[in-house]
Amino acid sequence: MSSRLPLAAAAAALSVAALSAPAGAADLVKVSFGTNWVAQAEHGGYYQAVADGTYEACGLDVTIVPGGPQVNNRALMLAGKVDFSMGGNLLQAFSAVREGIPLRVVAAHFQKEPQVILTHPGAASSFEDLKNLETLFIGDNGFQSYYQWMMTAYGFKAETRKPYTFNPAPFIADEKSGQQGYVTSEPFAVETEGGFKPDVWSIADAGFSTYATTVETMQKTIDEKPEAVKCFVEGSAIGWANYLYGDPSAANALIQAANTDMSDAQIAFSIEAMKEYGIVDSGDALEMGIGAMTAETIKDFYDKMVEAGVVEAGLDLEKVYSLDFANSGVALDVKKKLTE
Repeated sequence: MSSRLPLAAAAAALSVAALSAPAGAADLVKVSFGTNWVAQAEHGGYYQAVADGTYEACGLDVTIVPGGPQVNNRALMLAGKVDFSMGGNLLQAFSAVREGIPLRVVAAHFQKEPQVILTHPGAASSFEDLKNLETLFIGDNGFQSYYQWMMTAYGFKAETRKPYTFNPAPFIADEKSGQQGYVTSEPFAVETEGGFKPDVWSIADAGFSTYATTVETMQKTIDEKPEAVKCFVEGSAIGWANYLYGDPSAANALIQAANTDMSDAQIAFSIEAMKEYGIVDSGDALEMGIGAMTAETIKDFYDKMVEAGVVEAGLDLEKVYSLDFANSGVALDVKKKLTE
């Protein structure tokens, strides 16, 4: 996830077993969920479902295994060491299909890609206007993915891009530049370190239509433990509704226990940014519930990536995902009760 987060406690694991176990806990099915970065508010719904017993209520004993710079939880899932892993966006799943890996996306807890471009106040008047900046600091992964789409869809130029080193200082010093970032993190860092509030341009709102923070699992897990998959997907959706619209304090305590460098201010900023930009709860999720996915949205994004030359044509998209678990709408009533 965000490059701005501290790396302490990256390999720590947090389990439901650490909480007071209810009667009948021996009957719970043990599963593990590997995240793609250290514990943070962007993982809050999962920690919420641990903290308030939502996973337990449907029969799971969930261990959250944080990722980090030296931790590859996706590889651990492929090796059968964890049951579920957190995907970044759909490009990873497209790659798995190309490589013949029997992996499926079973939920999308971010309806929108949280990647944004930051500019100095007033430096651009629209997303398309960003291409007129002298410099755009974009990392290698971004250049190979969404920046290729930006060049195809909007006419951005390769020579405008300079490598982003995950240090905001060059951007802060250059008023005619832009910088990549996560909407939940880098704007906070720039405001804290640079003393100004940057303008924020969402690539999702500009048309980069991928889901993000997906839940991936192996086809074998779906075949052998469908009830566990259903519980994890639906419990996570409920957890996200409670985290965003209820009291997130218990989940935040677990996040900070796993990542002692995570500040209250950063968590509060991230939660508000997720709500303001509709990262978790927008699009398909408004009608179908948090975590929802549709074949149409996945195909739309795939077609854009083919046009941009990021992925090849001809992938069997039905091997990318399963819609058997995510669209039950279980979190809609939870959200309604919390927001009325």
